[in-house]
Amino acid sequence: MLRPRELSRSLSLFPAETPTLLPATHTNSYAVGARDLLLVEPATPNRAEQRVWLEWARSLPSQGRRAVAIVPTHHHTDHVGGVAVFSQELGLPVWAHAATRDRMTGAPVSRLLNDGDLIDLGGPDAEEWQVLHTPGHAPGHICLWNAESRTLVAGDMVASIGTILISPEDGDMAVYLEQLERLALLEPKLMLPAHGDPIDAPVALLRHYIAHRLARETKIIEAISRFKSGVSLGELVAVAYDDVPPHIWPAALLSLESHVKKLVAEGRARREELLIFPAV
Repeated sequence: MLRPRELSRSLSLFPAETPTLLPATHTNSYAVGARDLLLVEPATPNRAEQRVWLEWARSLPSQGRRAVAIVPTHHHTDHVGGVAVFSQELGLPVWAHAATRDRMTGAPVSRLLNDGDLIDLGGPDAEEWQVLHTPGHAPGHICLWNAESRTLVAGDMVASIGTILISPEDGDMAVYLEQLERLALLEPKLMLPAHGDPIDAPVALLRHYIAHRLARETKIIEAISRFKSGVSLGELVAVAYDDVPPHIWPAALLSLESHVKKLVAEGRARREELLIFPAV
């Protein structure tokens, strides 16, 4: 695996091993900015990986680049596992959304990032990055958007390896789909995910994600309709996810529950204690 990877004069990628969901094994950090820069995704809790990550971060000034802040896209462990170490070692402030701050431990957040905030990065060609609050996967999830280059730092909204889990604990399936649509309408030309390679056909992938989720939702509704007297989530996953291997079902169960919560909220299914029923 090549690291770091220089994507352009103002974009560098550093994949580090993290305790993330397979098939992904690494989380990408990004140095965003040609002179003043943000270090996005202080991801790895692995001590050996942290040392290599710090070597990378400390090499950036030799390129005429100066880090001004550390920015996690959200609070999950495979995105903030190194935030305390990196902030202390580099003497850098942490900027994050309030909902990420409230769920993250180890480092104080000195600047709250809200939807629509503009981050001006000085340099030979000054860059302006807009904060997009994109909940659905996590309450405080943010993306960073550069309208001039049409580049999107996407965090866990999409991945080029594996898929994105929408858990019932942190996630909201309806909101997630809304935010995918919002990102697609921006028509990005380059999308930088937290897992996998940069994506050079972002709109097609975003549309695929939306279509895939809606197709799964249709299959779930059809599966529920077979059980007039109600069905448990455990029984339902075997029917609604019969196209994936059974060893995937424990993870699928989390996505299934998020889909069911959405359907119940929309009045397209109903739930009584542990059973799900077709809508009346």
